[in-house]
Amino acid sequence: MPDIVLYTTAWCGYCIRAKALLDDLGLAYDTVSLDDDPRFRQRVYDLGHQWTVPLVVIDGQSIGGYDELAALHRSGALAERFAA
Repeated sequence: MPDIVLYTTAWCGYCIRAKALLDDLGLAYDTVSLDDDPRFRQRVYDLGHQWTVPLVVIDGQSIGGYDELAALHRSGALAERFAA
């Protein structure tokens, strides 16, 4: 089973949506809260070359944020990745 990590903040609506999508699909994931990290934007950029959360990382590879996660789901690529 691929490893999923979400870098999030509590006040981010897209973070909530990403968690809800993964929960609805029954996929396990780890959450890294960046709420107490004053340099969280730099940390997210260093990890995934984006400035916003959520940052979705699957098997150590950044796939982007909620929009990219949802697009993978709609295309069927997310299910394929987890079926292997």
